Amino acid sequence: MRRPQLRIPSWLPVDGFILTLVGTVGLAALLPARGAAATVAGDASTGAVALLFFLYGARLSTREAVDGMRQWRLHLTVLGCTFVLFPLLGLAAGGLVPYLLTPPLYTGLLFLCLVPSTVQSSIAFTSMARGNVAAAICAGSFSSLIGIVVTPLLAALLLGGDGGGFSVGSLVSIVFQLLVPFLAGQLLRRWIAGFVTRHKKILGLVDRGSILLVVYTAFSTGMVEGIWHQVSPWRLLSLLAVEAVLLALMLTITSYGSRKAGFARGDRIAITFAGSKKSLAAGLPMASVLFGAQAGLAVLPLMLFHQMQLMVCAVLAKRYAAQAPDERESGAEPGALPEPGESKAVVRPRRGESVGAGGSR
Repeated sequence: MRRPQLRIPSWLPVDGFILTLVGTVGLAALLPARGAAATVAGDASTGAVALLFFLYGARLSTREAVDGMRQWRLHLTVLGCTFVLFPLLGLAAGGLVPYLLTPPLYTGLLFLCLVPSTVQSSIAFTSMARGNVAAAICAGSFSSLIGIVVTPLLAALLLGGDGGGFSVGSLVSIVFQLLVPFLAGQLLRRWIAGFVTRHKKILGLVDRGSILLVVYTAFSTGMVEGIWHQVSPWRLLSLLAVEAVLLALMLTITSYGSRKAGFARGDRIAITFAGSKKSLAAGLPMASVLFGAQAGLAVLPLMLFHQMQLMVCAVLAKRYAAQAPDERESGAEPGALPEPGESKAVVRPRRGESVGAGGSR
């Protein structure tokens, strides 16, 4: 007799990479790097972050970015949501300290609000919802590019001394660990773009491996320093509730705000998904540079928010797709080019394929 197998509902996507991250955190809790091992892990993490942003620069097509600037109104809307509205809501959440959030958790929540938007998950959900995929690609790419500079500057302005050792030296580290490798990737793209394309899957593993190394190093330092004793189950539940409200507010504002602003349906979908999400892949390396020994606790809100946004946006994307007008009723021929603001086809991620970090830039 065959035993029934436990299956995860299709509407509840559990990101496989998040599960790997949780396993990495568990490894750091059981076997944290100490002494010489910690030094080696720290140096390797620094190199991994530089490699990660070099690959980001090598992948970003400058030509596509320039072409996408024609939709400047949409991109300004997404950037405003990401780097203005999100930080304002983060500052407003400061009133919850110390009632619901501890100061360290609030610092992590505020940092979450400063991180750029995602690229791949925004594209995946926009495509599933039959929105403007090209706009989602450009909006996410612009956000990631601008975030390399804007996120550290906002952190210096809003976090100040709460950034776990944040200083002018941190800005210099950001420039040399993030911006310089990114620009080097852009400059060398002309010669290495073919190699990057041919080895996309392998380099994707490098991406994820780099992020896992950053997480292991940060959480190992947290274990050695004893910062995890500051977090209780009640505080974690409170943090989840606050992040749920934050995500609900951003989804509502981007959805109804873009409608009131007169955007077409496909553009509204792209704004909703690109303007309401945050990138774990970009945020983790930045946190390792900005927060140092406090990075483990600082990225906890971002990790929780990342999985939450995947689960909620998957349900929302399916609802958008169900409400999409039938191409046959609109007179469009199969395979015809889409009208402006509409995507040509629905591209659904394959089972087991992550739309999150490593791929959530």
